[in-house]
Amino acid sequence: MGVGLFPVPAAMGLLCWDSKPPVSWQEHVQHRQEVHVVLGNEACDLDSMVSALALAYYLAKTSLESKAVFVPVLNIPRSEFPLRTESAFLLQEQQIPDTCLIFRDEIDLHALHRAGLLSLTLVDHHILPSGDAALEEAVTEVIDHRPLERDPRCRVTAELVGSCATLVTERIVQGPAELLDRQTAALLRGTIILDCVNMTPEAGKVTPKDTQYVALLESKFPDLPARSVLFEALQTAKFDVSGLTTDQMLRKDLKVLSSDGLVLAISAVYVTLEAFLQRPGLQQDLCAFCQRHGYGGLVAMTIAFNEQNEPFRQLAVYSQHPAVRTAVCGVLEHANNPPLDLSPLGSLYPNICAYHQGNTVASRKKVLPILKDFLRERGVTAGPMHPADTGSCGTTRPAPKDSSAGCGESDESPEDSDVVGEAGAPEYEPRGRRDPARCPRHGDALLEDDAPLPPTPMNSLVDECPLDRGLPKLSAEAIFEKFSHITVVRPSASGSPEKK
Repeated sequence: MGVGLFPVPAAMGLLCWDSKPPVSWQEHVQHRQEVHVVLGNEACDLDSMVSALALAYYLAKTSLESKAVFVPVLNIPRSEFPLRTESAFLLQEQQIPDTCLIFRDEIDLHALHRAGLLSLTLVDHHILPSGDAALEEAVTEVIDHRPLERDPRCRVTAELVGSCATLVTERIVQGPAELLDRQTAALLRGTIILDCVNMTPEAGKVTPKDTQYVALLESKFPDLPARSVLFEALQTAKFDVSGLTTDQMLRKDLKVLSSDGLVLAISAVYVTLEAFLQRPGLQQDLCAFCQRHGYGGLVAMTIAFNEQNEPFRQLAVYSQHPAVRTAVCGVLEHANNPPLDLSPLGSLYPNICAYHQGNTVASRKKVLPILKDFLRERGVTAGPMHPADTGSCGTTRPAPKDSSAGCGESDESPEDSDVVGEAGAPEYEPRGRRDPARCPRHGDALLEDDAPLPPTPMNSLVDECPLDRGLPKLSAEAIFEKFSHITVVRPSASGSPEKK
C-alpha cells in the first residue's frame, strides 16, 4: 500500500498482521478457551469501528491474567464495508488493510455463546437487537455515549459526549503510557474530530471532554495532521460515492418504510440528480435494486452545493408500477407539512419522475413522516405484479418522454428543461437556480438533519435496521481460521509490546 495523505511511520502500533496463524490462536481452539468480542453497533460507522478496534487492543494488552483472546468485530457483513467510505479511507491512511478485519458474517457469535466460549463488550450502543437477545447474558461491559434506555447488568461507562471514541480514549490513557501509540491516537482523534464536526461549538456536537482528549492526543503526537485538513479529508471521503455501484450508492444511506402492500426505499444520494440520472444502465440498475431487495418503489433524495456554497436538493421517484409511482409523486407534490416546493424536471426514463426541490431545509428526516402517513392512511398497494415486473429487468434503452416528470401533470416541454452537454448526454437544469458545481462538503453535516450515515443502530429512534438479518451458520472452530489473520499485540512480561 502506498503512502497516503497523512504518512504514518513504518512501525505499526494498534494491530500487527502475520501471514502464519500464531500458535496461541490454535491453542484457543484446542483448549476451548474464552473469546472476548468487542462489538460495535449495527450502523458500523467510523466511531463504532474505531472504538471496537482500539478497545480490543487495549484489553488485550492489559488483561494479562485473562486467558481469553480479544477480538474486535465490525457489526456488518463484509459486503457492506465499501459503503463506509470514511472508515475505509482512515484505515487506508493508517495502513490497516480491511482484509485483516473481522466482520459479523464471518463469526457466529451465537455458536460461540452456545459453546460457552463467548464474552462481549459493547461499544457505541448498549441494547442488542431482538435477533441477538440471547447474547445479552454474555455482555460483561458497555461503553456508550447515548442516553441509557435501560440499565445494563454489567460494568457501564455512559456519558453524553460527542463521540464514543472519546470515552475509549479516556479508558486507554488511564493505562500504561506506552499503550497509546501514534496509530491508535490517529484513529481515535480522527474519529472524534469527524463526530464533533471539527470541534466546532456551533455544530452542537462537541463537549468539553471531547475537546480535552483531542488536545491530549495532539500533545502526545504533535506531528498529527492539522484538524481542518483531517476533517476536510474525512468529510470528503464520507460523501465520496465515485467508486460505488448504483446499488451500493442507494444502500449507503438508506431508510425503508413498509405497509401491508408496499415496501418503499428512501435513499439519500450525495451526487447531483443530473449525475445520478446519467449513470450508464440506470433504469436496469434501479429495477434490479428494487427486485433484489423487494422494494415496490424508490425515492432518491439528492443534495449538493453550487458555486456559492448554497445547498440545493433534488429528488427522483422510481417504480415499475405506474400506480405506485403516480401515488408517491402526488403525495410529495402536494405535501404541506412541510411543503417541498417541487418543480418537475425532464427525464428520459419512463419509470422515473424527477424534481427540483425548492425547500432546501426539508431533509429526508422531514420527508419520512410524509411517506409514513401516506402508507398508513391511504393503504397504497403495489397492485398485481405482472410477469414483466417480476422477471428480468432487461436492457431497454431509455426513450424520451414528456418532460413532466411529475407523472403527466406538467405543461413543461423537453426543450424547457433539457440541455445537451458536451458528450451529448442530457442535462437537467431547474428553473431559477444557479448551476451546481460540486458534491456535498462539510457544510452538509450541519445542514442535513438526517446525516449521511449508514443504517441507524437499533437503540435509536428509527423503527428498523436494514442490517438486521440472519447470518451464515459457522462452527466455533471455523471462525478461528479467520481469526488467525489478525494478531493483537500483547505486552511481554517486562511491559514492552512484543513485535509480531
